[in-house]
Amino acid sequence: MAKCEVCGNDYAMSFEVHAQGAVHVFDSFECAITRMAPICEHCECRVVGHGVAVGRDMYCSAHCARAAQPERGAQARDNVPVGV
Repeated sequence: MAKCEVCGNDYAMSFEVHAQGAVHVFDSFECAITRMAPICEHCECRVVGHGVAVGRDMYCSAHCARAAQPERGAQARDNVPVGV
C-alpha cells in the first residue's frame, strides 16, 4: 500500500504519476487533479481538459481567456484563433 500525497489515505490501489522528473502517489484521480492540474488565471478552477494558453497564462476556456485578456485575442493551443 502507498500513501496519497494529497489526502494521506493509505490505499492498496494507489497509483503513481511520473511527471517532469518527479514521482507522485495518489489514491484517486481527484487527488491527482488537485495536485497537478493548472489553475485558470481568470476563474481559478482546475484546468482538466486542454485549456487555452495565452502567452504563459493558462485558462480553462476561451471565454475566460478573452475575459482576462481581451486585448491579446485568445488563441487555442494549436494557434487557431478562438471565435468571439
